[in-house]
Amino acid sequence: MSRILSILAGASLCLYSAEVSELSWLAGKWTGTMGRATIEERWTEPAGGAMLAISRTVAGTRMVEFEYLRIVQKDGEIFYVAQPGGRSPTEFKMVSATTTRVVFENPKHDFPKQISYELDGDKLTATISGGEKKISFHFTRAK
Repeated sequence: MSRILSILAGASLCLYSAEVSELSWLAGKWTGTMGRATIEERWTEPAGGAMLAISRTVAGTRMVEFEYLRIVQKDGEIFYVAQPGGRSPTEFKMVSATTTRVVFENPKHDFPKQISYELDGDKLTATISGGEKKISFHFTRAK
């Protein structure tokens, strides 16, 4: 019985084993709007076990927010690292991924506790959530 449990435990670990390169569908320039502001995220192609991005929100002629983003592989796991406004980094561990959707979580963070990206053709939805609060950002792939 313990051998069967060991095999099942090993198999379940393999289900969550992933490489940053599997998130290559996220690479590119994405633009969207929220109210009267334009939001842009630019993700690099995966290389060296990482993807890098910068996000900015522009309202009128003024940048009102920016964020440094990374997806990195370390110790056999994948993390989304966010630095809004250039502040100290906060890590979110990848908990699931498919060929069009990825979910990262950090249950100890105040907000958000979860960050997800979902691809549908040339449309990308980024959602941040935690508790009762949920905000979705809708992007289109820019040329």
